[in-house]
Amino acid sequence: MIIKEIQKRPFIRPLFIWITGILLQAFFDCSVVSLLLIIIPLLIVAFSYLIPKVESGGGNYELRWVWGAVFLSLLLSLSIQRTAYWQERGDSSETSLLMELGGKGQGRLLEPFERLNLSKEEKSVLTTITLGYRKEMDREVRRRFSVTGVAHLLAVSGFHVAVVCGFLSLLFSFLPKNSFYSWLRYLLTLCLLWSFVVITGLAASAVRAGLMLTLYLTGRVLRRMTDGYNTLAAAAFCMLVFNPLYLFDIGFQLSYLAVLSILYLQPRLQNLIVVRNPVIAIPWGWITVTLAAQAGTTLLCLYYFRQFSLVFLCTNLPLTFLATFLIPAGLIWLLLPVGIPGHGLLQLFVEKLTHTLFWIVDAFSRVEEAVFYGRIDLLLTILGYGSIFSFLLFTKTKRPGVLFAGLLLLLFILFDLLIERFLLRRT
Repeated sequence: MIIKEIQKRPFIRPLFIWITGILLQAFFDCSVVSLLLIIIPLLIVAFSYLIPKVESGGGNYELRWVWGAVFLSLLLSLSIQRTAYWQERGDSSETSLLMELGGKGQGRLLEPFERLNLSKEEKSVLTTITLGYRKEMDREVRRRFSVTGVAHLLAVSGFHVAVVCGFLSLLFSFLPKNSFYSWLRYLLTLCLLWSFVVITGLAASAVRAGLMLTLYLTGRVLRRMTDGYNTLAAAAFCMLVFNPLYLFDIGFQLSYLAVLSILYLQPRLQNLIVVRNPVIAIPWGWITVTLAAQAGTTLLCLYYFRQFSLVFLCTNLPLTFLATFLIPAGLIWLLLPVGIPGHGLLQLFVEKLTHTLFWIVDAFSRVEEAVFYGRIDLLLTILGYGSIFSFLLFTKTKRPGVLFAGLLLLLFILFDLLIERFLLRRT
């Protein structure tokens, strides 16, 4: 069953192979040994002609494992060599042209924010949400957003890119539906969408969302069916081919885990309660998205940040709603000339949204025990995700062996926690 699901999604297998090469190079330095993987495919192809052909169905065909082994060896070797190149390159390389252009564009767009009737803290929040500019934000504001469970709003991510894409789709919806205007709408949307990604700093999560939306929009304009898992794998593969060290970026890990959890868990959570009233169905959908994303990223947050917000469910719904309007409204206000009719009203609207968003964050950050502080190590994180994966896989396959594996991993987790507590008491 699992093999069939993977076969439906052609990008999953090369992604796994590529990640394997990255991990091998990161932990064992296989750059020299990997050169042998280039020789192996040549030997396999040479010896494959000596293997007799196999009758299958109505005719002869070459054994598919030959080309599968060739593909695996070459891709694994390329992954190792690409990772070694980026390890040697490090951070000493000069800034890319796109980063320079994005930084200049961002700097020009920051000037109008001084005209807003907002406090310094509120301005820093607005510039961060709309342009990804975080230099003016102090540590206390970041702490408040982290405590309330909405720190993702301060990092340009898939949410921001999706909001911009949705607004652009709405903006160009007046164009006729024929083939020419469909392609025009597609090109305009992609150009403006990637302009936003570049100006906001090319964060890993934003690039991931940009790639996924590009693949999705390309499928729509070509009238092809798109698969969420395959699109996610394709976006990850493209990013890791460009820079394999993205795999160790916190934003990359959180972004992909959140989207993977949403794709798998959100439909199942939403079906637990069937809501037919659209007024209730929309917020219920947002709640299930929040729960699904949180379920996939909680362990990683505890590992990296050692804390977990207990009020995230109360804050995500209103703040996501406000940010959905604030991001496009703020961008329109930035781009419109000052003297145009309605500019003043739009500025008041942006100020009111920012005031309200900041007030909600400030109010919930003052709640006692709003955050749980905990610490887990890398081993517990891996065991935890392994256990979760096993239990989810059991619900799909109903195989006792899978359930046993999940319970065994859970037992290891409990055993590790008991040992840690015992050692703490002794000290």
